[in-house]
Amino acid sequence: MEEEFHELTDRVRAELRSPQDLVAYERLLGLARKNTPAGREELAQMLVAVERPLWAREIAAFILGCAGDKRAFETLVLLLNYRDPVRCATAAHALGRLGDPRTARAAAALATNPLRTAYALHPVRLLAELRAPQSVPALIATLERLLTPHTPYWRVALACVEGLGALGDRRAVPTLAAAVGHPRLAAAAAASLARLGVHEDVR
Repeated sequence: MEEEFHELTDRVRAELRSPQDLVAYERLLGLARKNTPAGREELAQMLVAVERPLWAREIAAFILGCAGDKRAFETLVLLLNYRDPVRCATAAHALGRLGDPRTARAAAALATNPLRTAYALHPVRLLAELRAPQSVPALIATLERLLTPHTPYWRVALACVEGLGALGDRRAVPTLAAAVGHPRLAAAAAASLARLGVHEDVR
C-alpha cells in the first residue's frame, strides 16, 4: 500500500485550500500511521459524517479498504465510478484488497453499463484482478459491445482483451477471435488467444 498511499496523499495535498484543510489532512495521516482500532473507527465515522470534503473521504476509504475494513465498500464503489480516472484507480486498488464479495458484482455492474463506458477502464481491470465468477462474463459482454468500428473506448476494450487472456477461460475464445479483426486490439487479442491455447489464424 505504501507507494499508492504516498501517491494519493501527494495528490490530495495539492487540493487543500485552507489551514483547516491542512489540519484535517495531517490528522488523517496520523490515523493511518497509528493503525489502531480506535483510529479505524474514527476513519469509518468520517465516511458517513456530513460536509466532509471528497478528498478526506477518499483517504479514509483507502486506508480502511486496504486494511480489509468492509465499512469502506460503499465509498470506494462510489469513487470507482467517479469521473476522475485517478480517483477510480485509487479506489480499484483499495477494493482489490478489501476482500468484500460485493466488489465483483459492483465492478461487473459498472463495466457492463453502456451509459458508464467512459469510466469502465478501472472496473474492467479490477474484474481481471479479482478472478471472481462475474469476471469472465462481464468482460466478454463489455468487449462484445465495444467491437464496433471507431469506438472511442478502445482502451476499455483492450483492457477486456488483456483481462480475458489473464483469466484463461476458454469461454472468451469467440469474442477474442472477433477482436483480432480490430487493428488496435489485434496483437493483444492474438496474445490472449495464445494463452488460451488457440494459435491458429483466427481472422
